[in-house]
This record gives sequence, C-alpha cells and structure tokens, in this order.
Amino acid sequence: MRTNSALAEFIKSRRERLLPSEAGIQPLPGRRRTPGLRREEVSYLANISVTYYTWLEQGRDVNPSPEVLLSISKALQLDEDERKHLFDLANVDPASAGTVPSNGESDTGFLQQIVDQLHYPSFITDEGTDVIAWNRAAELIVAEFGSLPDSERYMMNVMFFNSDYRKRLANWESFARYSTALLRANFDRYKDNSLYMERFERLKRESEDFAYFWDLYEIKQKRVTTAIFRLPDGQEMEFALHSAGAIDNNPGLHWCFFVPVAGSGTEERLVRLLEKDSLLQ
Repeated sequence: MRTNSALAEFIKSRRERLLPSEAGIQPLPGRRRTPGLRREEVSYLANISVTYYTWLEQGRDVNPSPEVLLSISKALQLDEDERKHLFDLANVDPASAGTVPSNGESDTGFLQQIVDQLHYPSFITDEGTDVIAWNRAAELIVAEFGSLPDSERYMMNVMFFNSDYRKRLANWESFARYSTALLRANFDRYKDNSLYMERFERLKRESEDFAYFWDLYEIKQKRVTTAIFRLPDGQEMEFALHSAGAIDNNPGLHWCFFVPVAGSGTEERLVRLLEKDSLLQ
C-alpha cells in the first residue's frame, strides 16, 4: 500500500504542539504520554472518525477530501502557509475547498517597475484578467490600455469586445480560440469569484465568437504561443508570447511578455518604433 509519510509526520507534529486549552476543549481523562492533543481530540474537533484520522497519521493512502483537509487544518489551527502545505502534501488544490491564499493588495507600483524594465511588450494581469501594469511597447503594439476605463481593462474583454485589438491581431481567431480553451481549463478554480463569473456570463451572452469557442469544449494549458500584430502602416510583427505565474507567490498574478520571433524582422521594427515614439514624447 502506498503511504503518505510526509503528511502523517506533518499533522502529527501539529497535533503535538497544540494543547487542549488552546483548542478550546476540556482534556480527556487519563495521563498523557505525549504533549499536545490526542488523536481522539483532533477527530472530535475536525468532526471525523478517530479511525480515519489515525489512518492519516499512519500515512495510509486514504485520499482525504478537500473538506476533510480543511476541517483538520481548522482543528489544528494551521495558519495560511501551513494549510497550503497540508493541501500540497495531499496533492489537493486548496481552491477546491473554497479556500484561496490571501495575498493582500498587489503593489502595482512595484509591478509597473518590473514591466518597464523590458523594451519588449509586457503586461501583468490579476486573476480576473485585469491588466494592472503595462509598458509603453504594449500600448503601441498590443492595445491602448491607458485609454480604457478601469472596468474594461481586462484581457477577455479586450480580446472579444475591443475592435481595435481585433484589427491589430492578425491571427485573432486562433489566439481567441486558444484563450477560450485556456479559460475552460482553469474555469472551476474561479467559480466562487463573483466578478469572474459576471464577466464570463457577459462573454457567453454578448459574444457569439466566445460562445462558439466555449461550446467546442477545448482544453489548453498555458504554453508559448504566437501572436502576430499588424501595425497601422501594414507591417507585421511576430511575437512568441511567454508568461510567468504566481508573482510573489500570488497565483492570481500573471506576467505576459512578447518576445520577437527570430528572423521575422520584428526585433528591428520594434526598436525603430520605440525610437520614433520616444522622439514624439
């Protein structure tokens, strides 16, 4: 039988550090051979059977549900980092138990400094795909983010409702289809996010293209993909779209940067475009 000794050792260590008085219960009668709570007390606090909790501490392969893990984390008074570690040891997504890490407000000033370091088009989005930081190259090539109202500056809105973006992106159809498949793959993680769901319902209701792509039920994971942008003068610029997730351990933040495809002439056109723009500033 496969065992999970790491999970067993972790919850045992946390049980032994917690006293009954700290857990808000009367200690069970009898002499305690070890410090902390007894298994029976943890099972009572977590509302699970003593046998099941014992199996977990023995490292048996019992595959605890997200709800059971959450109950144990509360019983053992785990902090946010410890709870995340518990779910990781059990190979369970914390979001499936309705719990997500609290990362506080993003430091958009710091994030803006990051994207400004690149002369390649670059921007950062949050979990609602709101664009919260972008550089000048992104405005010149991808979309004029600064001119958009805050309520409209999220990428799925730009993708399906911004006519200027659609004109700029020469391979819009394939890119929009990929983006929809990516959203489909991660959809269940954000079902409890009211803003996310409100935007999703609007997409299904008002965009025939999105509704069509969604009904294809395609699944894609984030990967390097190609975006071809057409400048007002008719020249095309081809980029490989890279991304980095979990900035400062915040899984909702994603950093997108567009790297010119070698041999396409994009690097040279980008340099000339930025030089011309700086002269006009």
